[in-house]
Amino acid sequence: MNCTALRMANKRLFDFLSRNRTSLMLNSGGHAYMRSSSRVVEEEELMMPMYYRTLTRLQTTNKLLANSSKARFLATRPPKNILQRRWCSNTGRRFAATSHSMRGAAMNQPSSLSQALLQINSTDRSKSSFLTREELANAKRVVIKLGSAVVTREDGQGLALGRLAAIIEQVSEIQNSGAECILVTSGAVAFGKQKLSQELLMSMSMRETLSSVDRTSELKSIAHNELKRPNAAVGQSGLMALYEAMFRNYGILVGQVLVTKQDFSNENTKEQLFNTIRELMALNIIPVINTNDAVSPPPQDGDLNDGSLNITDNDSLACNIAVDVNADLAILMSDVEGIYDRPPKEEGAQLLHYFNPKTINSIKFGQKSNYGTGGMESKVKSAGFALVNGCNVVICNGMKYNTIRNIMAGHNVGTMFTPLEMEGKSVEIIAKNARTGSRKLCSLAPEERADIIRYLANSLIQHESDIMNANQQDMYNARALGVTGPMYDRLALSKGKLESLCSGLMQIADTSYNNVGKVVRKSKISDTLEVVQKTVPIGVLMVIFESRPDALPQVASLAIASANGLLMKGGKEANNSNNILMRLVKEALGRYGCADAISLVSGRDEVADLLKLDQYIDLIIPRGSNEMVRSIKERSKSIPVLGHADGICHVYLDKDCDTEKAVKIVVDAKTDYPAACNAMETLLVHESLIENETFYQVCQALKRAKVQIYSGPRLAETLTFGPPKAEKLSMEYGDLACTIEIVSDMDAAIDHIHKYGSSHTEVIVTEDEESAEKFLSRVDSACVFHNASSRFADGYRLGLGAEVGISTGRIHARGPVGVEGLLTTKWVLSGTDDTAAEYSQGKKTFTHIQLPV
Repeated sequence: MNCTALRMANKRLFDFLSRNRTSLMLNSGGHAYMRSSSRVVEEEELMMPMYYRTLTRLQTTNKLLANSSKARFLATRPPKNILQRRWCSNTGRRFAATSHSMRGAAMNQPSSLSQALLQINSTDRSKSSFLTREELANAKRVVIKLGSAVVTREDGQGLALGRLAAIIEQVSEIQNSGAECILVTSGAVAFGKQKLSQELLMSMSMRETLSSVDRTSELKSIAHNELKRPNAAVGQSGLMALYEAMFRNYGILVGQVLVTKQDFSNENTKEQLFNTIRELMALNIIPVINTNDAVSPPPQDGDLNDGSLNITDNDSLACNIAVDVNADLAILMSDVEGIYDRPPKEEGAQLLHYFNPKTINSIKFGQKSNYGTGGMESKVKSAGFALVNGCNVVICNGMKYNTIRNIMAGHNVGTMFTPLEMEGKSVEIIAKNARTGSRKLCSLAPEERADIIRYLANSLIQHESDIMNANQQDMYNARALGVTGPMYDRLALSKGKLESLCSGLMQIADTSYNNVGKVVRKSKISDTLEVVQKTVPIGVLMVIFESRPDALPQVASLAIASANGLLMKGGKEANNSNNILMRLVKEALGRYGCADAISLVSGRDEVADLLKLDQYIDLIIPRGSNEMVRSIKERSKSIPVLGHADGICHVYLDKDCDTEKAVKIVVDAKTDYPAACNAMETLLVHESLIENETFYQVCQALKRAKVQIYSGPRLAETLTFGPPKAEKLSMEYGDLACTIEIVSDMDAAIDHIHKYGSSHTEVIVTEDEESAEKFLSRVDSACVFHNASSRFADGYRLGLGAEVGISTGRIHARGPVGVEGLLTTKWVLSGTDDTAAEYSQGKKTFTHIQLPV
């Protein structure tokens, strides 16, 4: 490089630094860095190789950097990822933190802008696309297409500024997180229609204005339907000005690129077009691309020709650009939720959350949007083209808030194009089948439902070897994944557990004959009217459980006994065990043609979809960790949830307790199954027992059982060298640990339980019957016991055969929920020719006589 060129580079660098109010300094490593006089910036952000080293490397760059003046300027620019840190919202910071860690060091490789251009220009068409939504967070280059319906207000009288601002904020977050965004926008024609129609109205002559004939509608129709090119010309400048102003709020520059179909058919113009797009991306500028409808010919068919895609609308434009810039993801935002198997307004239309283009013949398309030039068929063809070339596509509803954030977070939004072969039924079909299956079960005779349950019970013993082998595989996988504690304990099956399961299922079968159709009330309304209230199934249940494979046959049997349809979601850690148990359930149901009444679903996406199907699912019962139960309660907006989040159970040792009984009950309540929700977590001790042998013997028994003891505030004050202090008094350990606290009397014990408990199970140990009765009546929990372990709060132990869960709520069922908790009632009225008018006019009179059931 000659001296003249070097002097020119020096001057350009000096001008650049001066414009940005920065000074160039050398660090100890011989690298230059910029120090701004207007703000304090992290030094690692501003570190930049010396300009002369970059200029030397420019000699080997490709033809994009052939222009020497541009090369010298670009060489002085810092790498893309150490440009000035830009603004991010709180949500954006969270997104940036997660996505940056996923992208890894690959995004930070270029040491200068010239190398960034080289990296962008070296496209690799052989890359494979993502398979699932969880992988979308790894997308490094994203093309976002905004349809006209997204940009324009529903009334057609202006742009949807609020929605547009929210989308731009989300795009900015992706850009500021280190990824690269390209915006393909519609809306110029729609924006121009509004502006041009106003202009036509304003330009009417005075005579036309005063005329009795109102031409307003006529002029609006002309502006909307006959002036497409003028509309585009008028709207493009205004739309771009809006984008520029909005993105400037986030410290991001945008550059407009207007294209036509001819730009893609001519190799020279196409090369220059994508050179421009790549240079903008390398400069950390978001390209805003739009078809130049002011000069474009009418749209043509969008079929594939020789492996390319005709540019007919902004959907095909976005997918073409995504392929040519080697994007990882294209998000096509329109006014529909995604792809349906038929037009969305048709009855029975189902949203497809995943779509493989190989199944395109199974799709029936409807009419395109009133705002834009494309339609769903165009989107599907364009998205299929992008997927074949290694770019995933998500078609989604851009009218909803946080759509882009949710897609990048892996949520089940819109339709994702994937090369995966989609197998099995959609969750909506599974839920529909469960509803139909419930009605089939209800139509069976009680003896037939009981026979299904007995067949399942015997199958557990007959297939013990297969079940145990599957469970051992789950245990091995869980250990490999680091699963420990209560979840690991609940995962294990044993011969004893299977035998207990069999016994419990037989008990359910024996007591199932009078479940459905049982008359609970009968009244004679009048001489000609009689009403009966009888039990019926709730409908379709959805039970979600973690670990616990033994819960599957229990819950299935209760659903069969109550004639309910059932959808179950087990934890992935018990996948092998659940699958073989579900096979046995299906086999038992299939003998009576009801195999679809109960199904097992998998994956978080399916659960998220099911939580929205309130037209098919009537009740959700979660069984698992506090976090899981709380999550289900928060996410289920329209389906009631029955269950409990916490299992903080108390045992109170009254001043009149028997020491031997106290030791026996306390040790069993804590150690029989520490991970269970009905295990004791807090031991309350009357203050008078601290001074005698009872307290000492109970503590020694717990220590011998290897229970870690933590002290409450009063116990910590009483004992000088006592146990460590409990983290909190509402602690659920789920392990061999408990809190011990001193209370002054029974009233204090009850107050403690109400303040720190979870309304699950509470126990009093006392020989004073009056005190026991007072405790049992005043404690407001689902289960209250006298001189018995809290572990008896179980459906099987209380004679229910099994339980679908334990509810601490106050509506419907409370405590262990067996068959009765899965039933509701209906009213059956029988008359002759009765009408309400006859009673209101006094022709007939009510008697309302209760009849024996």
